Amino acid sequence: MKTVRAYYFSNKEKRLRHGDGRKIRKGVTHTFQGEPRLCCQGLHGSIKPLNALRYAPGPIIWKVELSGEMDIGDDKISAQNRKYIEGIDGTELLRKFARMCALDVVDKIKPYTSEADYDLIVKYLKTGNEDLRSAARSAAWSAARSAAWSAAWSAAESAAESAAESAARSAARDKQNTRLKRMIDNAMRAKS
Repeated sequence: MKTVRAYYFSNKEKRLRHGDGRKIRKGVTHTFQGEPRLCCQGLHGSIKPLNALRYAPGPIIWKVELSGEMDIGDDKISAQNRKYIEGIDGTELLRKFARMCALDVVDKIKPYTSEADYDLIVKYLKTGNEDLRSAARSAAWSAARSAAWSAAWSAAESAAESAAESAARSAARDKQNTRLKRMIDNAMRAKS
């Protein structure tokens, strides 16, 4: 029987959703009786953790093995069986991941904010210091609004650049996925 390694997120209660309620635990295999169909029925997971994150109902990250009959899509798989290999509470890991992704592009808002606000935003993103969070968020939103207006005006002038922008977004997603996978793998290794 073919198995596929994947990622799955659960809520803090570690229970299946949609009225199922079965408990999720390391080593347990849940089974679905019927034909798996993406978004409709079956036990889901994603090969890339960034794709799994899109469907996350909570911060608990699981490495899983999917098996049995499967419906395979672009960003997720629905299967008859899902075995839970390892799980961690990813709350802090996901916050750090989000800050690291923001650091990748923070220079984009620099022209739209004061030097002091920019430094505050960068300091928060690098440290995660909760005392800076509210002020950094306010400064970032102000800069983002200014940048959005500027981008809207320039978009009318640069429609031809859209293919290049699409390629850049794809490369950024690949980089983010690699980063998230590495962070999850390291956290799970440290737990063991």
